[in-house]
Amino acid sequence: MPELRFDDRVAVVTGGGRGLGRSYALLLASRGARVVVNDPGGSVAGEGADAGPAEQVVTEIAAAGGQAVACTESVATAEGGRGIVHTALDHYGRVDILVHNAGNVRRSSLKTMSHDDFDAVVDVHLRGAFNVVRAAFPLMCEAGYGRMVLTSSIGGLYGNHDVANYAVAKAGVIGLSNVAALEGAGDGVKSNVIIPGAVTRMAEGLDISAYPPMGPELVAPVVGWLCHETCSITGEMIVAIAGRVAKAVVAETPGVYRPSWSIEDVAGQIETIRDTAAPLVFPVVPNGHNEHIAYSFAMAQSREGVFHG
Repeated sequence: MPELRFDDRVAVVTGGGRGLGRSYALLLASRGARVVVNDPGGSVAGEGADAGPAEQVVTEIAAAGGQAVACTESVATAEGGRGIVHTALDHYGRVDILVHNAGNVRRSSLKTMSHDDFDAVVDVHLRGAFNVVRAAFPLMCEAGYGRMVLTSSIGGLYGNHDVANYAVAKAGVIGLSNVAALEGAGDGVKSNVIIPGAVTRMAEGLDISAYPPMGPELVAPVVGWLCHETCSITGEMIVAIAGRVAKAVVAETPGVYRPSWSIEDVAGQIETIRDTAAPLVFPVVPNGHNEHIAYSFAMAQSREGVFHG
């Protein structure tokens, strides 16, 4: 296969100064993309500011013969989101690729989590995703081309202890990407979710002594393909962790139909309701929403109460 390149493409990478984002920015630039490296340089908790990380990545890219510009705006505000995208427009005249990777962590149990810590994490991960998508998406649609990669997490899929704020935000990103995939389908804009696992500074405080190798370089090529013009999927979730790459899906059981239900009926049928032997998957694009409804309605209209397809 010929090398997949990004010549003449302009990419925006949020959280691009360290960890996963740095790997994404370096890889895209090494393949010819002009990159906006966005990172305000705050702490893991999202506090403070330091232009150094973003500028250092730009220096690395330039030293390797690539093109990049640093941007220290915060994704957490609408103004910051617009500023990040306009940095691409001001320097390179366009935006073809958006990777929303910016993140922070504030751990606390659900019993004790403060509203401030909840908001601070949702503001970066979820509202931050909306802020940059809202600024870039119309431009991509107008241009008839775009690739967006939004970052979720296994915490968003399955939850985890002490990160209700993070789990909520990462679950919300999936819905945002799905809508972007649906609304962008007619305009050549694709949106997918990366669910990465890598040891970065956001793993501080965790016991990683038994972890296999799982550096950012094992995730970056997956994001690179999702950013490329040959990417053949949209509205999907791709997992990349410790060298394993997989697709994650939302699935339903076939379920049970009754013309009426009582609490006791639910109790009596719960094992059949939950039977995952024949799962159903309704792809987001072209219209998983309507396919779900159609399947449910067809079951209701079946004489036997069981829909066979």
